[in-house]
Amino acid sequence: MELEHVWFSYGREPVLQDISLTVGRGDFVGIVGPNGSGKTTLLRLILGLQRPQQGRIRLFGQDLRSFRRWERIGYVPQKATSFNSDFPATVQEVVLTGRIAPRGLFRPLGRKDRELADRALALVGLEAYADRPVGRLSGGQQQRVFIARALAGQPELLVLDEPTVGVDAAAQQQFYALLRRLREELGITILLVSHDIGAVTTEVSHLACLNRRLFFHGPPEQFPADSLSEFYGHPVHPVAHGH
Repeated sequence: MELEHVWFSYGREPVLQDISLTVGRGDFVGIVGPNGSGKTTLLRLILGLQRPQQGRIRLFGQDLRSFRRWERIGYVPQKATSFNSDFPATVQEVVLTGRIAPRGLFRPLGRKDRELADRALALVGLEAYADRPVGRLSGGQQQRVFIARALAGQPELLVLDEPTVGVDAAAQQQFYALLRRLREELGITILLVSHDIGAVTTEVSHLACLNRRLFFHGPPEQFPADSLSEFYGHPVHPVAHGH
């Protein structure tokens, strides 16, 4: 994925200013920034839901305007687990919907699709929950269901928007362990958006700090801690926790 000098505004208010960013194959990139920094807007541009007003975006080497192979990208939206607990679908049925894009909207799902859905459930450790109502699972388990749904499409790039919101600490640890497995075993490129810079710096291979403009992009160990106040737009005093 390549962004070159991308600008976007809502009316006269600039949300993204001159963003240039490259995500290479196999990278695990964490995009972090405070609320209102443009993270979700950036994802909407990458996913083709909005168009940049200036600049250029390429996916898998192809210009976004002509890109059609959306099944190569798996997406887990923000608050994916926030739905009615009485939603009448099993875990397997939810994961199977991830096969619709690769198969085509009007083509029936077959045995191969069910095999891929079962394989995705096994990857996230939920094969034993396939027939359970999805609304009866815990928040962490539901999170894994929606990751499995994205994996069922066999994506090369997995995009996650604030995936750990509302999930407890134990589930977060399991979540990051799962992402490490996906990257190491399947070679999936991961783009994760978060507002919590402390949570992602120990996990990602590259950190992108966004607050309307890109303040930093590189290995997290190279991030200059003395620039935090400039990045967040107000005084910041880092506190180290020795766990």
